[in-house]
Amino acid sequence: MKAVKVYTKNYCPYCTKAKILLTQKSVAFEEINLEKKDPDFAQKLFAQTGFRTVPQIFIGDECIGGCDELYELEEAGELDKKLA
Repeated sequence: MKAVKVYTKNYCPYCTKAKILLTQKSVAFEEINLEKKDPDFAQKLFAQTGFRTVPQIFIGDECIGGCDELYELEEAGELDKKLA
């Protein structure tokens, strides 16, 4: 299974929803809270992905997007394939 990273912020309902899906699927993931990082870290992440919102979810080296994209992959039956 590929490594999964979820970049989050406190009190983000979309972050919580994404983590719930991953947990229900028994997917181990690393959570990186951007509020605990210096602002330069977040700027570099935003420059890499083009997204200014959270969560930002990586499967392996691929940024799949956020919570909506995660659920779209699951509903399309593609999430398990990406994780393999």
